[in-house]
Amino acid sequence: MQLIHVAAVALNQTPLDWAGNTTNIINAITAAREQGATLVALPELCLTGYGCEDAFFSIDVQKRALLALFEVLPHTEQVVVSIGLPLLHNGALYNCVCLIADQKVLGFVAKNRLAGDGIHYEPRWFKAWDSQQVSEIEIQGRNYPIGNLIFNCGGVRIGFEICEDAWAADRPGRELAMAGVDLILNPSASHFAFGKQDIRRRLVLESARAYGVTYLYANLLGNEAGRIIYDGATLIASSGNLLVEGQRLLFSDYVVTTSVVDVDLTRIKRTQLMSFQPHQQNKTLATVKTAFTFPDIEPRSIKNRVAPWETDKSVKEEEFTRAVALGLYDYLRKSRSKGFVVSLSGGADSAAVVVLVWSLVQFGLAELGPQRFQSRLSHIKELDHLNSAEPVVQKLLTCVYQATENSSEATERAASALAASLGAEFLKLDVDPIVQSYVGFVSNAIGRDLNWEDDDVALQNIQARVRAPGVWLLANLRDALLLATSNRSEAAVGYTTMDGDTCGGLSPIAGIDKAFLRKWLDWMCHAGPMGVGSLSTLELVNRQEPTAELRPQQAGQTDESDLMPYELLDWIERAAIRDKKGPVDLFRMARAEFPDYQPAELADWVARFFRLWSRNQWKRERYAPSFHLDDENLDPKTWCRFPILSGGFEQELLEMNDLL
Repeated sequence: MQLIHVAAVALNQTPLDWAGNTTNIINAITAAREQGATLVALPELCLTGYGCEDAFFSIDVQKRALLALFEVLPHTEQVVVSIGLPLLHNGALYNCVCLIADQKVLGFVAKNRLAGDGIHYEPRWFKAWDSQQVSEIEIQGRNYPIGNLIFNCGGVRIGFEICEDAWAADRPGRELAMAGVDLILNPSASHFAFGKQDIRRRLVLESARAYGVTYLYANLLGNEAGRIIYDGATLIASSGNLLVEGQRLLFSDYVVTTSVVDVDLTRIKRTQLMSFQPHQQNKTLATVKTAFTFPDIEPRSIKNRVAPWETDKSVKEEEFTRAVALGLYDYLRKSRSKGFVVSLSGGADSAAVVVLVWSLVQFGLAELGPQRFQSRLSHIKELDHLNSAEPVVQKLLTCVYQATENSSEATERAASALAASLGAEFLKLDVDPIVQSYVGFVSNAIGRDLNWEDDDVALQNIQARVRAPGVWLLANLRDALLLATSNRSEAAVGYTTMDGDTCGGLSPIAGIDKAFLRKWLDWMCHAGPMGVGSLSTLELVNRQEPTAELRPQQAGQTDESDLMPYELLDWIERAAIRDKKGPVDLFRMARAEFPDYQPAELADWVARFFRLWSRNQWKRERYAPSFHLDDENLDPKTWCRFPILSGGFEQELLEMNDLL
């Protein structure tokens, strides 16, 4: 019986942070060794960070990556470690993983299938290694093999699938299995999306079963470069059994997940697989052999303890809270901002944003403890010696209620009560005199009084825009990050004021639709995340109809009367933008999906969506960076491209009207 203690490691890296990334890697290797592991899999491109963008092209970056690799080398005594880095070879850049055994570089495997869809742009920087040929690369006077390699470490055969390699139909795993590898390591940079962990579980489990191997999956962790959040998933499966699954969405620099695997057992299982037909007559992949000796260890009981929230019925709400809280925490510390400023209106969107900041503090303190929480935010001296959540929130979060004559007592009461229940600082600014001043200036200039009959949108927008300078000023004064509060439903139809409620340095909920946000706020009010709990004061927010409060109170303005029911809006957005249905097909589908609405009413809403979508691409282009939380995003910089100028679907909408 040959047992190996293996480790899959999640790392919270930062692009081009050479000292920080190298330290995390060395500390993670040390921690894995202390837990008994002798084979350690680290995430994709972990030396440089995955999100270096065009900096990957820099020769200096490539050189520094190699220097960092050799800086880690002395810390790999008596362990086998895989480390991801970019590597320039014969004029082309490759996304590689280096395998090290006992302080010795064995070679480099290059990625076969580059991720080029959605938020990934790997073909812009890297070439795919689409060949079974192996080459050699000279580094610091020594030659190393590069290509599709198998490593034979003391008789244990190890192969690689690098992230997207495993998600492609024609994946390297089959060739590795036919070559008789014992373990496949998958270093990944797999972005967070709702429900994606279930897919990963199936992928890792089925890979281990079908290929008759032990499969190690190691992902990045945290908000690495601004928009993408990595959940730090680590999975180890063997012979069709999921042995262990590491905790996700943690606030630590690294998370080490270990297990003992039985190499002989996987070999026995493989011999029993009828589908296993090994390569014969020298058709196998090139093999690098080394004399590494895995220690003889005792068997141990293995129990997979998944975090309880992962299997809860509210897992999407849990994922949303934990992912955005982690994203905000990393953005705060990596941007070295000293806190957050939010224009808190008392409505759902801004309430969601401040609750997410509060959640950051709750999760961070619970996991890290006050000292580690503060040490990772050491640039905020005001946090020193604060040991509980409320004073930390008070230092980090400033809420600003900015009233005009159209604001209601209900929203002010909701905003004030929510800020107080969170422990946040609450400021009230009366901006109505400034609004009236601007209206007066312009009325005098154009020679007539502005009025609601003729100037509705302009009079609404000036109120939203007047609220921007004050919160920017506060953010400047406190060296804090101004958080915008627009959501995805508003972004789809441009129901937002540019330089008003869109102003900010980060837009944390711009990837989330309004219907989910309202559901999530109700869940936060009555249940909340496991280990954190609920916020009953949200009842004051949740019982209001969503409204911008920009028209006079007697107008009875609500978002849905201005637009359409949010449930319908979100459905149209997914059909039109995600599924690329044209107006005619979408209208036919809507009639079946929403039979309670009259066809003429549905046609009007469908036309309104397509026209507003087309006119407002410029707004989506100007949104502050937002988090990518699902694969239905509208962010033109990472996911959904659309022309700023277009025909606006006018011909298609005329054809739709023929169906009435």
